[in-house]
Amino acid sequence: MQTWDETCYSQRVFPRILLGARLPEDSPTPAFLPGGLSDTSPDEGLLEDLAVEDKAVEQLAEGLLSHYLPDLQRSKQALQELTQNQVVLLDTLEQEISKFKECHSMLDINALFTEAKHYHAKLVNIRKEMLMLHEKTSKLKKRALKLQQKRQKEELEREQQREKEFEREKQLTAKPAKRT
Repeated sequence: MQTWDETCYSQRVFPRILLGARLPEDSPTPAFLPGGLSDTSPDEGLLEDLAVEDKAVEQLAEGLLSHYLPDLQRSKQALQELTQNQVVLLDTLEQEISKFKECHSMLDINALFTEAKHYHAKLVNIRKEMLMLHEKTSKLKKRALKLQQKRQKEELEREQQREKEFEREKQLTAKPAKRT
């Protein structure tokens, strides 16, 4: 069984070695490195290394995919679920916003009805005042007509009185007697 250091080293260094990378000169060569690999020259056994490298790359890619693909697929599925939930939440939020707008418009309608009641009360008061003023003007017109008729009657009586006085004065005026 490998130690933790060996596992970390093998996960970081083996893929690089298999792909043809050289170890740094100051890095110690661990005892657990496979004996067949050398770190001398990149040109040595180039054809053999290419065949091994292609195979190694393919195996590494398959291993990488098999290691991370299930997690990625689960993440993708979780993201799809989250997206669907987000769409549902957005729809719900839009419905709530429309309900809020309706509620707000209801408040506006209630305010309009309150204002309409206020103006209706004002109109009723104005109508009452107009009816009262109409009654007063009708009474004043009748009174004015009566007063006018009374004045005309008084003037007529005065005129008649003057005529009577004029006639009386005329009668009282001395008349020369007729000589016969």
